[in-house]
Amino acid sequence: MNTKSGFEWVKELPFAVTVCDTEGIIVYMNDRSAQTFAKYGDSLIGRSLYEFHGERASDMIRQMIAGNSSNSYTIEKAGVKKLIHQTPWYENGIVAGLVELSIVLPNEMPHFVRES
Repeated sequence: MNTKSGFEWVKELPFAVTVCDTEGIIVYMNDRSAQTFAKYGDSLIGRSLYEFHGERASDMIRQMIAGNSSNSYTIEKAGVKKLIHQTPWYENGIVAGLVELSIVLPNEMPHFVRES
């Protein structure tokens, strides 16, 4: 088995992974994230998330970082449904920023309720 060190395995995941620091500066984008947001420029690393979000969304980002909270929702655009999950990431137990996962969902998806 070929084991990659660090988080190199995230690079080619089939869903977008975007990471910012506590100031909202983008510090990492995997290949799918870069492809998804290519219309904003070749490399968004080093740029502020707040450049690409309105006031309401920017306030939510700040609140998630300050309040150590997560946000999840689904969207649909051009017939493609996605699950968006935004959550803090940590360094030595301290919030270091946010990570956003954007996962394409099938149109029909089973839902299971499992008892404890």
